[in-house]
Amino acid sequence: MKTGDPELMRAINRFTVLDFIRRRGPIARIEISDETQLSTTTVSAITASLIDDGLITPRHEGDLRNAASRGRPRVMLELNPAAARVVGAKIAANRMVFALTDFCGSVISTLTLPIRVDRQPIGVIADLVEDGVRRCVVDAGLSLNEILSVCVSLPGVVEHITGRVRSSPIFREPDVEFVTEMTERLGVSVIVENDANAVAVAHHWFGKGRDSDDFVLIALEQTLGLAVMHGGQLFRGARGISHNLGDLVVGTGADGPIRLSSQAGESAIVSSDLTNSRLADAVRLGRGVAQARVMMMEAGDQRLASAVTLAGQAIGTTIANIVTLFAPPRVVLVGSTLAFGPPFIEPLREAYTKAVPLSVSGIAELVIDDVPDEFWARGAASVALRELYESPWSTTGPAV
Repeated sequence: MKTGDPELMRAINRFTVLDFIRRRGPIARIEISDETQLSTTTVSAITASLIDDGLITPRHEGDLRNAASRGRPRVMLELNPAAARVVGAKIAANRMVFALTDFCGSVISTLTLPIRVDRQPIGVIADLVEDGVRRCVVDAGLSLNEILSVCVSLPGVVEHITGRVRSSPIFREPDVEFVTEMTERLGVSVIVENDANAVAVAHHWFGKGRDSDDFVLIALEQTLGLAVMHGGQLFRGARGISHNLGDLVVGTGADGPIRLSSQAGESAIVSSDLTNSRLADAVRLGRGVAQARVMMMEAGDQRLASAVTLAGQAIGTTIANIVTLFAPPRVVLVGSTLAFGPPFIEPLREAYTKAVPLSVSGIAELVIDDVPDEFWARGAASVALRELYESPWSTTGPAV
C-alpha cells in the first residue's frame, strides 16, 4: 500500500513512463515528456532508474564515432524483453490454454490442453493448471524460478484484489480462494482474473483497442462477460470485483427474474434442442456451438435457428443499454457464440440499431473479433505484466 502522496505520485509517474515506452517505443525522452506532460527532469530521473533496474534499454541512433561532426546521437528508449517472464492462462470448461511471454508481452511459448475441467474438485483443477503452467515453461526452455508471475483467467465473478472466485461455471462451489490454491503449488506470485477482463487487456495492448483508452468488451462464451476499459484502466467494482453480464435482469416471469444468460448464453442456445443425441454428446464435450451450427446451417434445425436469433436480439438490445449508460466509442465482441455467424450477428445489429437512443446513435463502433484462445491467454499474461509495471521495483527516481 502506498503510504504517502510523494510515493503515490512516483508510482503513478513511473507506470505512466514505462507504459508509454511499451506502447510507443523506441522513443526519446523529450517525446515522452511532450506526450505525458511530465517535466524533462522527471522523465530523465524516472528513465534513469528504469535503466538501472534493467526494465528499459537505451539505443543510440546515429554514428557514435562521428558524433562531433554529425551531432550528438539520439538516445531512444525501449523495453528490455528479458526483464521478466510471465505466464497467462485461460481456463474454460473443456480446455486450458497457456501463454508464456516476455516483458514486452511477446509470446515465447503456448500450450493447449483439451481436457474437461468444469465441476472437478478444486484440488484437481488446481493440479491441472499447475501441470499446464509447468509444461508451458519447460517448452520454452525455462524453469519455474525464472517466471516472475502467473495470471489465471476464468469465467465468472472474480475479486481481483483478493483472488477469490465468487462464482464460476468452472467450480462446483462458490467463494473459492483459488489464488491460495495456485500460489501454494507454484511458489510464485499468482493473480486470478476474470477472462473478459484479461482479453480486454489483450485488445488494449495488441488488438482492436490498441488505439483507444476507452472501450467496452463483451465476451460471448459459456458465460456472458463484460469488461470496461476507461482511461486505459479496467473499471472494477468494490474489492476489484469483475462484471458478469449474464446476471443482468431483462424481465420478470412466473418463477422470478429473467436473466440475460437464460436468453443469450451459450447454454441457452445449445440446450434448445438437446433431444438430438449428437448435440447432447457435443455439449458434454464442450463442442455444443460447433455442432449446433452444423445442425442449423446444414440440417435446417428451426428450434436452434430461433434460439440463435433470440440470443442475437437480446445481446443487441443489451449493447444498446450499455451504450446508453456509458457512451463508449467502441464495443468489441469476442467469444465462441460468434461462430454462429450471420444468423446471430445480423439480428444483433438490427436489435441494437432499433434500441439505441438517437441521443447516442452513431457514437459507438461495433467491432466483432473472434480471436483464438491463445489471445485470451496472452491477455492474462498482460494482466500480470501490468501488475509488474505498477509495482515499485526500486525506490529510485523522482517523487514528483
